[in-house]
Amino acid sequence: KNELVRIAAALEKNSTHPIAKAVVAYAGETLSELKAENVEEISGHGLKGTVAGKTVLAGNVKLLKKFNVTYPAAIEQLADTIVVLAINEKYAGYITIADEIKEDAKQAIDQMHSLKIQTVMLSGDKQVVVDKVAKVLGIDQAYGNLLPDGKVEKVQGYKNEGKRIAFVGDGVNDAPVVALADAGIAMGGLGSDATIETADIVIQNDQPSKITTAIKIGRVTKNIVWQNITIAMVVKVIVLVLGAGGVANLWEAVIADVGVALLAILNAVRIQKMNLD
Repeated sequence: KNELVRIAAALEKNSTHPIAKAVVAYAGETLSELKAENVEEISGHGLKGTVAGKTVLAGNVKLLKKFNVTYPAAIEQLADTIVVLAINEKYAGYITIADEIKEDAKQAIDQMHSLKIQTVMLSGDKQVVVDKVAKVLGIDQAYGNLLPDGKVEKVQGYKNEGKRIAFVGDGVNDAPVVALADAGIAMGGLGSDATIETADIVIQNDQPSKITTAIKIGRVTKNIVWQNITIAMVVKVIVLVLGAGGVANLWEAVIADVGVALLAILNAVRIQKMNLD
Protein backbone atom coordinates (compact mmCIF):
# COMPACT_ATOMS: atom_id res chain seq x y z
CA LYS A 1 0.00 0.00 0.00
CA ASN A 2 2.67 2.52 1.05
CA GLU A 3 4.81 1.73 -1.99
CA LEU A 4 1.82 2.27 -4.28
CA VAL A 5 1.12 5.64 -2.67
CA ARG A 6 4.78 6.65 -2.96
CA ILE A 7 4.90 5.78 -6.66
CA ALA A 8 1.60 7.59 -7.35
CA ALA A 9 2.72 10.67 -5.42
CA ALA A 10 6.06 10.80 -7.25
CA LEU A 11 4.15 11.03 -10.53
CA GLU A 12 1.31 13.26 -9.30
CA LYS A 13 3.84 15.74 -7.92
CA ASN A 14 4.20 16.99 -11.48
CA SER A 15 0.52 18.02 -11.76
CA THR A 16 -1.39 21.02 -10.43
CA HIS A 17 -4.71 19.15 -10.34
CA PRO A 18 -6.42 19.21 -6.90
CA ILE A 19 -6.60 15.40 -6.84
CA ALA A 20 -2.87 15.19 -7.59
CA LYS A 21 -2.16 17.61 -4.75
CA ALA A 22 -4.26 15.47 -2.40
CA VAL A 23 -2.26 12.34 -3.26
CA VAL A 24 1.05 14.16 -2.72
CA ALA A 25 -0.15 15.60 0.59
CA TYR A 26 -1.25 12.13 1.76
CA ALA A 27 2.11 10.62 0.84
CA GLY A 28 3.89 13.27 2.92
CA GLU A 29 7.37 12.34 4.05
CA THR A 30 7.11 8.82 2.62
CA LEU A 31 7.70 10.35 -0.80
CA SER A 32 11.37 10.89 0.17
CA GLU A 33 13.69 11.16 -2.84
CA LEU A 34 11.51 9.16 -5.22
CA LYS A 35 11.24 11.12 -8.47
CA ALA A 36 9.38 10.69 -11.74
CA GLU A 37 11.00 11.19 -15.12
CA ASN A 38 9.68 11.65 -18.66
CA VAL A 39 6.34 12.77 -17.26
CA GLU A 40 3.59 13.32 -19.79
CA GLU A 41 0.21 14.82 -18.90
CA ILE A 42 -2.54 13.32 -21.01
CA SER A 43 -5.42 15.77 -21.05
CA GLY A 44 -8.57 14.40 -19.42
CA HIS A 45 -6.90 11.11 -18.56
CA GLY A 46 -3.98 11.49 -16.16
CA LEU A 47 -0.21 11.14 -16.13
CA LYS A 48 2.37 8.82 -17.63
CA GLY A 49 5.97 8.67 -16.49
CA THR A 50 8.90 6.62 -15.29
CA VAL A 51 9.41 6.03 -11.56
CA ALA A 52 12.36 3.95 -10.34
CA GLY A 53 12.79 2.56 -13.83
CA LYS A 54 9.14 1.48 -14.10
CA THR A 55 6.57 2.86 -16.51
CA VAL A 56 3.72 4.21 -14.41
CA LEU A 57 0.22 5.35 -15.37
CA ALA A 58 -1.84 7.33 -12.85
CA GLY A 59 -5.25 8.76 -13.61
CA ASN A 60 -8.77 7.64 -14.37
CA VAL A 61 -10.00 4.43 -16.00
CA LYS A 62 -9.98 6.17 -19.40
CA LEU A 63 -6.20 6.32 -19.11
CA LEU A 64 -5.95 2.57 -18.65
CA LYS A 65 -8.32 2.00 -21.57
CA LYS A 66 -6.18 4.25 -23.74
CA PHE A 67 -3.13 2.07 -23.08
CA ASN A 68 -5.09 -1.21 -23.24
CA VAL A 69 -4.49 -2.09 -19.59
CA THR A 70 -7.07 -4.51 -18.19
CA TYR A 71 -8.58 -3.76 -14.78
CA PRO A 72 -11.45 -5.04 -12.58
CA ALA A 73 -14.76 -3.85 -13.98
CA ALA A 74 -16.04 -3.26 -10.42
CA ILE A 75 -13.95 -0.12 -9.96
CA GLU A 76 -16.10 1.72 -12.52
CA GLN A 77 -19.08 1.38 -10.18
CA LEU A 78 -17.35 2.93 -7.18
CA ALA A 79 -19.16 6.05 -5.94
CA ASP A 80 -15.93 7.81 -5.02
CA THR A 81 -13.26 9.56 -7.04
CA ILE A 82 -10.31 7.23 -7.57
CA VAL A 83 -6.80 7.42 -8.99
CA VAL A 84 -6.10 4.18 -10.85
CA LEU A 85 -2.52 3.01 -11.23
CA ALA A 86 -0.77 0.70 -13.67
CA ILE A 87 2.89 -0.30 -13.46
CA ASN A 88 4.65 -1.67 -16.53
CA GLU A 89 1.31 -1.96 -18.34
CA LYS A 90 -0.30 -4.01 -15.55
CA TYR A 91 -3.08 -2.86 -13.23
CA ALA A 92 -1.59 -2.18 -9.77
CA GLY A 93 -4.50 -0.79 -7.76
CA TYR A 94 -6.30 2.45 -7.00
CA ILE A 95 -6.34 5.24 -4.43
CA THR A 96 -9.70 6.52 -3.19
CA ILE A 97 -10.07 10.28 -2.93
CA ALA A 98 -12.73 11.50 -0.52
CA ASP A 99 -14.35 14.47 -2.25
CA GLU A 100 -14.95 17.25 0.25
CA ILE A 101 -17.52 19.75 -0.87
CA LYS A 102 -16.48 23.30 0.02
CA GLU A 103 -18.35 24.76 2.96
CA ASP A 104 -19.95 27.56 0.98
CA ALA A 105 -20.62 25.55 -2.20
CA LYS A 106 -24.28 24.90 -1.33
CA GLN A 107 -24.70 28.57 -0.43
CA ALA A 108 -23.21 29.58 -3.79
CA ILE A 109 -25.61 27.35 -5.74
CA ASP A 110 -28.61 28.61 -3.76
CA GLN A 111 -27.56 32.22 -4.39
CA MET A 112 -27.26 31.55 -8.12
CA HIS A 113 -30.74 30.06 -8.17
CA SER A 114 -32.06 33.14 -6.36
CA LEU A 115 -30.54 35.22 -9.17
CA LYS A 116 -32.40 33.05 -11.74
CA ILE A 117 -29.14 31.49 -12.96
CA GLN A 118 -29.19 27.91 -14.27
CA THR A 119 -26.39 25.74 -12.86
CA VAL A 120 -24.67 22.97 -14.82
CA MET A 121 -21.79 20.74 -13.69
CA LEU A 122 -19.28 19.49 -16.28
CA SER A 123 -16.74 17.03 -14.93
CA GLY A 124 -14.25 14.41 -15.98
CA ASP A 125 -15.24 12.31 -12.96
CA LYS A 126 -17.48 9.29 -13.25
CA GLN A 127 -21.18 10.00 -13.73
CA VAL A 128 -22.06 8.29 -10.45
CA VAL A 129 -19.73 10.67 -8.56
CA VAL A 130 -21.01 13.71 -10.44
CA ASP A 131 -24.65 12.78 -9.78
CA LYS A 132 -23.92 12.37 -6.07
CA VAL A 133 -22.36 15.83 -5.77
CA ALA A 134 -25.04 17.47 -7.93
CA LYS A 135 -27.79 16.00 -5.75
CA VAL A 136 -26.19 17.30 -2.53
CA LEU A 137 -25.67 20.80 -3.92
CA GLY A 138 -28.93 21.05 -5.88
CA ILE A 139 -27.26 21.60 -9.26
CA ASP A 140 -29.77 21.64 -12.13
CA GLN A 141 -27.85 19.44 -14.60
CA ALA A 142 -24.69 17.36 -14.26
CA TYR A 143 -22.54 15.65 -16.89
CA GLY A 144 -19.67 13.30 -16.06
CA ASN A 145 -17.04 11.30 -17.96
CA LEU A 146 -16.19 14.37 -20.03
CA LEU A 147 -12.85 14.98 -21.70
CA PRO A 148 -11.81 18.61 -22.35
CA ASP A 149 -13.29 18.53 -25.85
CA GLY A 150 -16.52 17.14 -24.39
CA LYS A 151 -16.77 20.13 -22.05
CA VAL A 152 -16.12 22.48 -24.96
CA GLU A 153 -18.89 20.76 -26.93
CA LYS A 154 -21.38 21.14 -24.08
CA VAL A 155 -20.59 24.83 -23.57
CA GLN A 156 -20.74 25.51 -27.30
CA GLY A 157 -24.12 23.81 -27.39
CA TYR A 158 -25.48 26.15 -24.74
CA LYS A 159 -24.01 29.15 -26.57
CA ASN A 160 -25.69 28.01 -29.80
CA GLU A 161 -29.00 28.13 -27.90
CA GLY A 162 -28.35 31.82 -27.27
CA LYS A 163 -27.41 31.46 -23.61
CA ARG A 164 -24.68 33.53 -22.00
CA ILE A 165 -22.20 31.31 -20.22
CA ALA A 166 -19.99 31.82 -17.18
CA PHE A 167 -17.69 28.84 -16.60
CA VAL A 168 -15.71 28.20 -13.42
CA GLY A 169 -12.66 25.93 -13.58
CA ASP A 170 -9.38 25.19 -11.87
CA GLY A 171 -7.51 22.47 -13.77
CA VAL A 172 -5.43 22.79 -16.92
CA ASN A 173 -8.13 20.77 -18.69
CA ASP A 174 -10.60 23.59 -18.04
CA ALA A 175 -8.56 26.25 -19.85
CA PRO A 176 -10.20 25.73 -23.30
CA VAL A 177 -13.70 25.99 -21.80
CA VAL A 178 -12.79 29.02 -19.69
CA ALA A 179 -11.56 30.71 -22.88
CA LEU A 180 -14.76 29.79 -24.76
CA ALA A 181 -17.21 31.02 -22.11
CA ASP A 182 -18.57 34.57 -22.17
CA ALA A 183 -17.10 34.97 -18.68
CA GLY A 184 -14.27 32.65 -17.71
CA ILE A 185 -13.68 32.29 -13.97
CA ALA A 186 -10.66 30.58 -12.38
CA MET A 187 -9.95 29.56 -8.81
CA GLY A 188 -6.72 31.38 -7.95
CA GLY A 189 -5.49 29.15 -5.13
CA LEU A 190 -5.95 25.71 -6.66
CA GLY A 191 -6.14 26.75 -10.30
CA SER A 192 -3.48 25.92 -12.86
CA ASP A 193 -1.46 28.75 -14.40
CA ALA A 194 -2.97 28.10 -17.83
CA THR A 195 -6.54 28.47 -16.51
CA ILE A 196 -5.72 31.57 -14.46
CA GLU A 197 -4.08 33.27 -17.44
CA THR A 198 -7.05 32.45 -19.67
CA ALA A 199 -9.73 33.56 -17.21
CA ASP A 200 -11.50 36.92 -17.21
CA ILE A 201 -12.09 36.69 -13.45
CA VAL A 202 -9.95 35.06 -10.75
CA ILE A 203 -11.37 34.10 -7.33
CA GLN A 204 -8.28 34.46 -5.15
CA ASN A 205 -9.58 32.69 -2.03
CA ASP A 206 -11.22 29.74 -3.86
CA GLN A 207 -14.61 30.38 -2.22
CA PRO A 208 -17.49 29.48 -4.59
CA SER A 209 -19.76 32.02 -2.88
CA LYS A 210 -17.56 34.79 -4.27
CA ILE A 211 -18.84 33.87 -7.75
CA THR A 212 -22.24 35.32 -6.95
CA THR A 213 -20.54 38.34 -5.38
CA ALA A 214 -18.74 38.91 -8.70
CA ILE A 215 -22.04 38.59 -10.57
CA LYS A 216 -23.72 41.12 -8.28
CA ILE A 217 -20.80 43.54 -8.67
CA GLY A 218 -21.07 43.21 -12.44
CA ARG A 219 -24.81 43.86 -12.45
CA VAL A 220 -24.57 46.87 -10.11
CA THR A 221 -21.68 48.31 -12.14
CA LYS A 222 -23.65 47.92 -15.36
CA ASN A 223 -26.68 49.70 -13.82
CA ILE A 224 -24.54 52.59 -12.57
CA VAL A 225 -22.84 52.95 -15.96
CA TRP A 226 -26.24 53.28 -17.65
CA GLN A 227 -27.40 55.71 -14.94
CA ASN A 228 -24.34 57.89 -15.57
CA ILE A 229 -24.84 57.77 -19.34
CA THR A 230 -28.51 58.74 -18.95
CA ILE A 231 -27.74 61.62 -16.56
CA ALA A 232 -24.98 62.94 -18.84
CA MET A 233 -27.13 62.76 -21.99
CA VAL A 234 -30.14 64.43 -20.33
CA VAL A 235 -28.09 67.30 -18.89
CA LYS A 236 -26.16 67.87 -22.11
CA VAL A 237 -29.34 67.86 -24.25
CA ILE A 238 -30.98 70.37 -21.90
CA VAL A 239 -27.93 72.67 -21.97
CA LEU A 240 -27.68 72.28 -25.75
CA VAL A 241 -31.32 73.31 -26.21
CA LEU A 242 -30.96 76.23 -23.79
CA GLY A 243 -27.74 77.32 -25.50
CA ALA A 244 -29.37 77.18 -28.94
CA GLY A 245 -32.20 79.32 -27.60
CA GLY A 246 -29.81 81.87 -26.16
CA VAL A 247 -30.83 81.13 -22.57
CA ALA A 248 -27.58 79.39 -21.46
CA ASN A 249 -24.17 80.95 -22.01
CA LEU A 250 -20.73 79.35 -22.35
CA TRP A 251 -19.91 79.39 -18.63
CA GLU A 252 -23.19 77.72 -17.72
CA ALA A 253 -22.43 74.98 -20.25
CA VAL A 254 -18.94 74.46 -18.74
CA ILE A 255 -20.39 74.31 -15.23
CA ALA A 256 -23.01 71.80 -16.37
CA ASP A 257 -20.34 69.63 -18.00
CA VAL A 258 -18.18 69.60 -14.84
CA GLY A 259 -21.28 69.00 -12.72
CA VAL A 260 -22.20 65.92 -14.75
CA ALA A 261 -18.69 64.52 -14.25
CA LEU A 262 -18.94 65.06 -10.48
CA LEU A 263 -22.39 63.44 -10.34
CA ALA A 264 -21.08 60.42 -12.25
CA ILE A 265 -18.16 60.03 -9.83
CA LEU A 266 -20.38 60.34 -6.75
CA ASN A 267 -22.86 57.85 -8.23
CA ALA A 268 -20.08 55.34 -8.89
CA VAL A 269 -18.64 55.71 -5.37
CA ARG A 270 -21.89 54.23 -4.03
CA ILE A 271 -20.65 50.74 -5.01
CA GLN A 272 -18.05 50.84 -2.23
CA LYS A 273 -20.77 51.20 0.40
CA MET A 274 -22.98 48.41 -0.94
CA ASN A 275 -23.07 45.01 0.78
CA LEU A 276 -22.84 42.56 -2.11
CA ASP A 277 -21.94 39.37 -0.18
